[in-house]
Amino acid sequence: MKYPVVVHKSEYGYDVHCPILPGCHSQGDTLEESLENIKYAIHTYLTIIAEENKGTIYEVEVNA
Repeated sequence: MKYPVVVHKSEYGYDVHCPILPGCHSQGDTLEESLENIKYAIHTYLTIIAEENKGTIYEVEVNA
């Protein structure tokens, strides 16, 4: 499956995140390294979500 990623180049290298997976970020010294790293981050993110979804899901109301 393909996921969109956003890459930002800075003086320190490349920062990359997947906007459809909140909190899924990575980085690398080169564009190629950052893209490989985000692939691993996405895989890890999806694995964790799959594990979390094995529990019982409840809804809670929060008053703002």
